Amino acid sequence: MNDSFGLLMVMMQPPATMEEEFNAWYDTEHLPERAVLPGFLSARRFVCVDGYPRYMALYDLDSEAALSSSAYIAISGERFSPWTRRVTSRMPVYRVAATQAYPGNEVSLPTARLVLIKIRRGPDEQALISSLRAALDGRSDVRQCRLFCSSEAPGDFFVMLGLSGPWPSLPDFVDKIAAQAQLAFVNTYAPYDPSK
Repeated sequence: MNDSFGLLMVMMQPPATMEEEFNAWYDTEHLPERAVLPGFLSARRFVCVDGYPRYMALYDLDSEAALSSSAYIAISGERFSPWTRRVTSRMPVYRVAATQAYPGNEVSLPTARLVLIKIRRGPDEQALISSLRAALDGRSDVRQCRLFCSSEAPGDFFVMLGLSGPWPSLPDFVDKIAAQAQLAFVNTYAPYDPSK
C-alpha cells in the first residue's frame, strides 16, 4: 500500500447568489495553485448532474504525504488566501483524503461521466474489490474503476467509475454493490466546463 496513489476530494455547494464568484475563485486561484504543488498529479473539477453537492474537485496525489508537504501547508488552513477564506466561510466544505486501494496507482482519466459511490463501513477491502470486478465484468461503458479508502473514517470507501457516456443501467450495478455494503450516496458528475 505504500506505493499507492492518494486522493484529495473536495465537494461544495455555493449559495446561488455566490455561484459566479465561487467558480471564478476556483478557476483562477484555488485549482491552479494546487495543480502545480509537488505530489499533485492531476486537478479536475466536476458538476453534479444527479446528487449533491453541486461541485466537486479531485486531486490525484503521488501519495497522501503530498498533503503534509511544506508547499501544501503554505497555502492551507490558517494560510488560506483572503479570497479562499471569504468563499469557504460561506458554505459547507466536504473534504476527504484517501488512499487508492484499487488498482493502486491510476490517475483519473477524462470521462463523459463520473459516478461516485460512498460505501460506509463496507466489507473488507479485498471482498469489495472482488465485488467491483464481478459487477463490472463485461461492461465496455466503464473506462475506469478506482476504489479509495478514507483516511479520516477507516472502513469507509469511495468507488469512482469513469464512464464513456450516460449509464442507463447504473441501478443494476449499484444493487450488486449494495448487496455487499451499506451505501451512503451515489452521485453522478459531468466534467466542469467553465464556458457553461
